[in-house]
Amino acid sequence: MARIKVSIDPLHPDCTVCTHAIKPSGKPRDPDSGCTGRRAYQVVCSEHGNVGKPHGLRVLAEPAQTAHRAEHRKTTA
Repeated sequence: MARIKVSIDPLHPDCTVCTHAIKPSGKPRDPDSGCTGRRAYQVVCSEHGNVGKPHGLRVLAEPAQTAHRAEHRKTTA
């Protein structure tokens, strides 16, 4: 059985994944990077893709990540 990964991806305002270094404010450290800053966080499962809707804060996405991971544990048990 393949390993299932449930992660939280930071998103730009246009819903593309942000991989840039950012300040605590969510704005890019390098103003010339073209990054528009982070606007939301999406829970992503390697098996199911996006889980639910994006969350405005990472701390709000973490319970959804934990709940989805728990669903996978129930089905394998």
